[in-house]
Amino acid sequence: MSQSPHSKVIPTLRYADASRAIDWLCDAFGFERHLVVPSAGNTIDHAQLCCEGGMIMLGTARDDAFGELQTTPANVGGICTQSPYIIVSEIDAHYERAKAAGAEIVYDIRDEDYGGRGYSCRDPEGHLWNFGSYDPWKQD
Repeated sequence: MSQSPHSKVIPTLRYADASRAIDWLCDAFGFERHLVVPSAGNTIDHAQLCCEGGMIMLGTARDDAFGELQTTPANVGGICTQSPYIIVSEIDAHYERAKAAGAEIVYDIRDEDYGGRGYSCRDPEGHLWNFGSYDPWKQD
């Protein structure tokens, strides 16, 4: 399988306070703003954040057609039905940065049976994130 220079799978998330979430995700996880489309009332219509070659898209949770399909963890009892896994090159430093920024660590950093190291955490609005050094694209 050939690898594209950019991922063809881009996770999407909704946040009650997307402006605050963008700042936090950049500070805690090292994302960089690629595109942010603000709207009235300090809301975000659409944002694209990048980290080590990957991208997520997010926006403010609202009562619209897409909002009928996707909501925030707080609106469904804190449960997530999916979560992104993001490959990072310096996993131990990333873990310390996220922890210092107040990420709720739900699985402490550890060596994985399948290779690499990783950890799982929640952001301030309860979205579940997985970070690791294991890269399934690399062939041994």
